[in-house]
Amino acid sequence: MIKTLDAKLARIHAGKYTPKDFIIADAKDGDMGFGTTAPGPVRGSDKLKNKTQYLEAMTAMTKSGLVDIMLMSASSAEALHEKKLFAKSKVTPAVRLNDTTDIWSQRGQNYKADFSQPFRTARPDKVKKISDLGLYSVTFSNDVDADLWSLENYRQFREEATKTKMRHFFEVFNPAMDIGLSTAELGHYINDSIVRCLAGVMSAEQPLFLKMQYNGAAAMEELASYDPQRLVVGILGGAKGTTRDTFELVSQAERHGARVALFGRKINFAEAPLELVRIMRLVIERLISPGEAVKMYHGYMVKNKMHPDREVTEDMEITDPVLKG
Repeated sequence: MIKTLDAKLARIHAGKYTPKDFIIADAKDGDMGFGTTAPGPVRGSDKLKNKTQYLEAMTAMTKSGLVDIMLMSASSAEALHEKKLFAKSKVTPAVRLNDTTDIWSQRGQNYKADFSQPFRTARPDKVKKISDLGLYSVTFSNDVDADLWSLENYRQFREEATKTKMRHFFEVFNPAMDIGLSTAELGHYINDSIVRCLAGVMSAEQPLFLKMQYNGAAAMEELASYDPQRLVVGILGGAKGTTRDTFELVSQAERHGARVALFGRKINFAEAPLELVRIMRLVIERLISPGEAVKMYHGYMVKNKMHPDREVTEDMEITDPVLKG
């Protein structure tokens, strides 16, 4: 069965992209960073969802066919592989293959006060038995020792991935700490760091696409137009924000060159995750505006007697400064 990811990437690489080819991933690998809190709260209570409920959410989204990729921790992927969830699905299972210290987000942690350190829990040779696609992340810190160590580990990973015939996509975080650059300078620094890093990587080891923070229209256009057939740019979602933030982010990013969106908390913490993604597709295909999408989403909740986290007027606000710019 041809997965939608592969079909869409083929059209993108051939220069035949249309908004219908935009790739969406549900990033439910949060247990690799947040631990127990990753599945999110049980609505209407002060309790947290458990792993079983987290897996149920992955299953429901996969069966809906609304996303192209389901990104998971290795343990989640193994559990769903045993249930043959992806055997007849057009959704591609993917596994987070490293967990650098800057994603460690346990309650009470203070890891983000230091430069990102490379670390890997998952083993590509073991993961390959259930999935041939993984995520590898790097954070450029503008510190020569930290960045050399991160890049050396990425080189070693690529060697191992090549031996095991594991495909990967490349996640680049903005540094969690101040590295002495303004917002505009940071976008340029991240773009240059990505291109510089991948310039020496031949096609057999190239990532399928990028996953990075949206640093504004100018930075996105610059990177997306640099080598569009070879370097497919994708965005990460970050914090939940308002529903308008979610639709605005994917709309702005797509218009300025992004071809992939990988959203975790924006999907997982939504009142109606499947409906959110369904409407997201309409926004990407430019059938409705982000503002109209918020109203449609709230209309769905009213119709289904759901309790929104925010009133529609509050949920219409853009709170992310980058999106306002």
